[in-house]
Amino acid sequence: MKAAVFREHDKDPEKVVKIEDIDIPKIKPNEVLVKVEATSYNYNDLWAIWGRPIKVPMPHISGTDISGIVEEVGEEVTSVRKGDRVVSHGNLSCRICNLCTSGREYDCEKRQVWGFQTGPLWGGYCQYAHLPEVNIVKISNNISFEDAAAISMVGMTSWHMLVDRARIKPGQDVLIMGGTSGVGMVGIQIAKLHNCNVIATAGNKQKMDKCLELGADHVVNHREADWYKKVRGITNKKGVDIVFEHIGKTVFPQAVALLKMGGTLVSTGATTGYDSTIDLRYLFFRGINIVGATQGTRAELEDMLYWTANKKIKPLINAVLPFQNMVKGHVMMMNGDQIGKTITTPQKL
Repeated sequence: MKAAVFREHDKDPEKVVKIEDIDIPKIKPNEVLVKVEATSYNYNDLWAIWGRPIKVPMPHISGTDISGIVEEVGEEVTSVRKGDRVVSHGNLSCRICNLCTSGREYDCEKRQVWGFQTGPLWGGYCQYAHLPEVNIVKISNNISFEDAAAISMVGMTSWHMLVDRARIKPGQDVLIMGGTSGVGMVGIQIAKLHNCNVIATAGNKQKMDKCLELGADHVVNHREADWYKKVRGITNKKGVDIVFEHIGKTVFPQAVALLKMGGTLVSTGATTGYDSTIDLRYLFFRGINIVGATQGTRAELEDMLYWTANKKIKPLINAVLPFQNMVKGHVMMMNGDQIGKTITTPQKL
């Protein structure tokens, strides 16, 4: 089969990511082999290629989000069968520890992000991929493979951030940072699904317009020095109940300062840097909450797929690339040249 493999780290994806012929994996009794129809890009693909913040097993196949058709099932598998349309749940955990059995598999001490921390040669940028049965979720016929791959991890993560961690409620003022990113595009729609007043941010006019199309009530340019003042003006200086954050260092202190009394900032990333600061007076005088979120549960993924199937939440797809040219997606993501999710189709060279 064809797979996108890299065997060394480099800042330039085009130098190291190559399409190679490798063997189709042999599955274990509890695993499922999937003919991959679509794989979507995530920022952890770049971290893997760069070799930071952690080294990854080599040779490496990245890719956490796949959708496709079940090709083969192990002898212990009972929940899916050959021919089923499925999507991956990329959070690999032990499923038996106290954290996993209490519904917190994302906190499992043995947790790994499939396609990022796994390997050698175990990820989603390939024509056939294998996963444990518990990490395979069926999708309905009215969700396209492209939409399923695009929504799986970012949708699950966004749902976990807003519903589980931030405890979103109708009527709240919600600030979605980076509204045309993978998580941002879904964050806007989840907040509107909960009848909230949504303020989104984006880095240029095209992206700002797309935020409004997704349902945001207001949008500001977070690349402008006074962006946070504009947000405060929109709220009549009251601030916001929830900040949905994943940009990091360049916006984090201002985002914290925008919270109302008792407000919540939920963070799932830091693409502009990790070493941020906050004014601690906001923390104790306003009684704010700063919480983190990483991925989510299988149940949260299934919630997202339900709303996607019912057309209440729709992924924003930037481009669909043939597999032979899939490395272009890494370059586009690295340069910020995308609005929404980029997809590649491993069966189409």
